[in-house]
Amino acid sequence: MSDQPTAEHTLVGDEQALRRLRELRGSIDNLDAALVHLLAERFKCTQQVGELKAAHDLPPADPAREADQIARLRRLAEDARLDPAFAEKFLNFIIDEVVRHHRAIAARPQPGSGNRR
Repeated sequence: MSDQPTAEHTLVGDEQALRRLRELRGSIDNLDAALVHLLAERFKCTQQVGELKAAHDLPPADPAREADQIARLRRLAEDARLDPAFAEKFLNFIIDEVVRHHRAIAARPQPGSGNRR
C-alpha cells in the first residue's frame, strides 16, 4: 500500500468537495461498468462474425473494414470532443483482439466441413 495521501484524505474538512468527488467517482464507476458490458456485447457479435468467417473460409482480418471503422470512429470521436488518436488506439486494441479470436476460431475444426485445420 502506498504512503501517498489519497484525495479523500486530503479533502477531509471540505465536505462539499469530498461529496462532489464521491459523486464524480460514482459516475465514473457506473460508466466503467457500462463500458465493460458494451464490450462484452460487442465481442459476442464479433465471435459470431468469426464463426461465420470460419464456416465460409474467409480470412480472420478484413483490412478494408478495419480502415473504414477507424475512420468512422475518428469522426465520432471528433464529434464527441474525444481525442481521435486515442479513439483510434482504443479501436486498434479491440481489432487486434477480435482478429486473434477469429484466428483461433478458424484454427478449430469446423462442424460438417471435414476440414481438420
